[in-house]
Amino acid sequence: MIVADAARVSPLDEANRVLLESVHPADWMNPEPHPVYDLVVIGGGTAGLVSAVGAAGLGARVALVERHLLGGDCLNVGCVPSKALIRSARAAADARRAPRVGVGVGAVEPDFDAIMRRMRELRAGISPNDSAERLQRAGIHVFFGDATFTSGRTLEAAGRSLRFNRAVIATGGRPTVPPVPGLADVSYLTNETLFSLAELPRHLLVIGGGPIGCELAQAFARFGSAVTVFDQAPNLLPREDSDAASIVQRRLIADGIRLELGVKAIEAIGDRGQLRLRFDRANGAGVADVSGDQLFIAAGRAPNIEGLGLEAAGVSASKHGVIVNDRLQTSNRRIYAAGDVCSPFQFTHAADAMARVVIQNALFYGRRRASALVIPWCTYTDPEVAHVGLNEQEARRRGHDVQSITVGLAEVDRAIIDDETDGFVRVHHERGRLLGCTIVASHAGELIGEAAFALTHRRTLSDLSATIHPYPTQAEALRKAGDQYRRSLLTTRVQGLLERYFRWTR
Repeated sequence: MIVADAARVSPLDEANRVLLESVHPADWMNPEPHPVYDLVVIGGGTAGLVSAVGAAGLGARVALVERHLLGGDCLNVGCVPSKALIRSARAAADARRAPRVGVGVGAVEPDFDAIMRRMRELRAGISPNDSAERLQRAGIHVFFGDATFTSGRTLEAAGRSLRFNRAVIATGGRPTVPPVPGLADVSYLTNETLFSLAELPRHLLVIGGGPIGCELAQAFARFGSAVTVFDQAPNLLPREDSDAASIVQRRLIADGIRLELGVKAIEAIGDRGQLRLRFDRANGAGVADVSGDQLFIAAGRAPNIEGLGLEAAGVSASKHGVIVNDRLQTSNRRIYAAGDVCSPFQFTHAADAMARVVIQNALFYGRRRASALVIPWCTYTDPEVAHVGLNEQEARRRGHDVQSITVGLAEVDRAIIDDETDGFVRVHHERGRLLGCTIVASHAGELIGEAAFALTHRRTLSDLSATIHPYPTQAEALRKAGDQYRRSLLTTRVQGLLERYFRWTR
């Protein structure tokens, strides 16, 4: 195992041993290469795995190269472990709120050791889906080690030369660290190390008020940590609907989180096992500092493109990643890219969808366009914030005659029953054709799929209105939005005609 992997999978308990046996077996022997591969994939995260397994399933001769752990960030240090912690945090919050629905409970005492152990066990249980053994059974040659292009049709992987007809760069991304003086001299966490914590922080400092920072700040606050979140933006989740972000902001404050927004971090100081973060408030309130025992940085991502030999392959790149056209083809027509290394949509499901585009275009001369993909996303705070399509400002910039309809969850019976009325469904449309949707709800990520389906298949608000939804469900909010649109069609003229009709038929 590469030494750098150790921090990602510590402690080396039974669950993490199972994980490693799946995603980087200690006794793995790289195979003898074929003379030429139909497809070589660099990177064993979601985009790489879907590309490799999909191509092999169609009969292609495939090699995959991974330098660390199969499964990539999603399995090892991203979606899977973070959502496991979020589930435990939500259980703690539900228990504390239980008296509001008439259920008395005793003291709520999260067991951090048990929470982390559960997370590791769940991750290990899921890992066979991304395992080297599964890839090998699919007929894929798996090489562990670094990959470097040596020409437009060859690359070196773990000391072996691999020749290909087509290749996919799917090397993903990594957390970035802001240029704060002193930060290099103190110990800090990123998503690559947070899930190896052995003790609950007494006071967790979080740099970054985006999705990752908000999700994990809320989780650790619910576990019992004091939490302070810092961000240069004046509000959390600056890329989301401002009303949606405001709801999340209120909920985080209600969970006891201290927010220092609109500030600039100016120095990090280590002091006898403690950390101090000095910051400057942009509103003129001056310089202040906050002390904690752990610092978590969630301040953006950078593509993994170093050491790939892109110049030797004739592949163009920028600081944002590998440059691709709408068919995900690089400047070398034989080489494609998918996932976080080339996409602004840095989500597991986006990487999966892009890999499917690559398979068709690279192996079958297809002309599928990445821009045609309808990609929803969700921030898994409580409540969740999910979005798909255009927001109102984007729609107007593109020349749409956009109208918006908002259904508050206080108008939805199931949300009232569940004591979850702090949220809404907001749709943007042009004469009934759906353009975008934002949902704030306890399970917004589950609800947004219906809007994504409607957008993908160019369905209308009238179609949502005509779709029978079970009662009572929070998904009824989407039908209610459709009903509001249909009622808007009842103009004064139409109502006058209907009145005359009914007088005539009496």
